[in-house]
Amino acid sequence: MTRSAALRAFVAIAMVSGVVSDAPAQQQSQGDPQLDYMLQCQGCHGADGNGTPAVGVPTLIGLADRFLELPEGRAYLVGVPGVTQAPLDNRAIANLMNWILRRYAADPAEVAFKPYSEEEVAAHRAKVPIDVVATRARLLGQATGSN
Repeated sequence: MTRSAALRAFVAIAMVSGVVSDAPAQQQSQGDPQLDYMLQCQGCHGADGNGTPAVGVPTLIGLADRFLELPEGRAYLVGVPGVTQAPLDNRAIANLMNWILRRYAADPAEVAFKPYSEEEVAAHRAKVPIDVVATRARLLGQATGSN
């Protein structure tokens, strides 16, 4: 038996036994936005929200809330691949986004924004994927007035 045939047989047995599935990932919110951040976002953005800008993962600190200055910015925040593809339902994503915006705002004591709703998140997640880097640069240019 070849390696690929053995692997196919193993996967078939595992699927029949329920060990693995070809079904989409289940919604896995932990019911706590901070814990959801740790499980879904921290791997790239870090525990402190600093990201790794040198490799294209931006900081969230003082940056995420700047997108709220623009109507398209709200859609952008929910449209990044890490959000659209997270195995969380729309309510959990809304709670997570609201937590991130409060936690990492430039001045958390003064952040005032319309919280994301489950319905708004659903509408943004249903759209075509965006070019994250180009869209981020364009929006930040508009938000800071340099464009």
